[in-house]
Amino acid sequence: MSFIKNQRTIAKETSCVGIGLHTGVESKITFKPAPEDFGIRFKRMDVEGCPEIKADIDHVVDISRGTTIEENGVRIHTVEHALATCVGIGLDNVMIELSEKEPPVMDGSAIDFVEALLKAGVVKQNVPKNYLHIDQAIGYSDPKRGVDIHIMPSDQFRVTFMLDYEFKTLGTQFTTMDELEKNFATEIAPARTFCFLSEVEHLKEEGLIKGGNIDNAVVIVDKKIDELESIRSSIVESANDARDYLNWFEATRIDKRSNNFTEYQQIYNELMRPLPSRKDELSEYLDELDKEFKK
Repeated sequence: MSFIKNQRTIAKETSCVGIGLHTGVESKITFKPAPEDFGIRFKRMDVEGCPEIKADIDHVVDISRGTTIEENGVRIHTVEHALATCVGIGLDNVMIELSEKEPPVMDGSAIDFVEALLKAGVVKQNVPKNYLHIDQAIGYSDPKRGVDIHIMPSDQFRVTFMLDYEFKTLGTQFTTMDELEKNFATEIAPARTFCFLSEVEHLKEEGLIKGGNIDNAVVIVDKKIDELESIRSSIVESANDARDYLNWFEATRIDKRSNNFTEYQQIYNELMRPLPSRKDELSEYLDELDKEFKK
């Protein structure tokens, strides 16, 4: 397996515009070329002095529903898709400017960022790439959260990921990611943000997913059918009320107007009363057609 030997950046700047998933702010993200050994940094253009925050573990302050980084009281929320894109296509040095406190979520995946950066072009630089060499196995476990992470020496970068939910909708799934430069854009980047239907109310109460909708996230139904039945019944009842009101409104659009809702049925029945048939040939033909359409 051959590794990328030299550091890389992009040939020219490129931007994407949209709304932030959790904050709901209108946001523009701009990726810009950066010099060797610069690393990946975010820059808040909406804050006085345009402070920069280096994208490394020392600046991570929250990972509850996304990765949040902070420096000197300035935060940037949900940076994971932008960072995954840079790593996935092999970029080392990039300045990421933001017009707000959160990057746009786009369609809930990283594919828009990938396409924008690849279109901008990848440039090889003259300094060797820095690698973290793993020479022994490392493990981390959190029984309360059901998390296990194991890192082992390898001659290539490979991630095997497994998730196991109690819901039949998802069940147990796993995937292996390797040869990032070849496979990230087609197999990993299109994967979209998801949550469970049972989480939506809680997330809103926590002040999150202000920009979330079915166009930028996948909502997985995990509620029991009987719970959904009550929701469905409420919707049907509301729809019936709306239909009755519209019918009543239509029924009152005649010369004899009524402002009393209770008169709706009488007037509606009067409107729907069939007209007496006439005996001329044209009327009889139209009456026969009417019978056919009502079958």
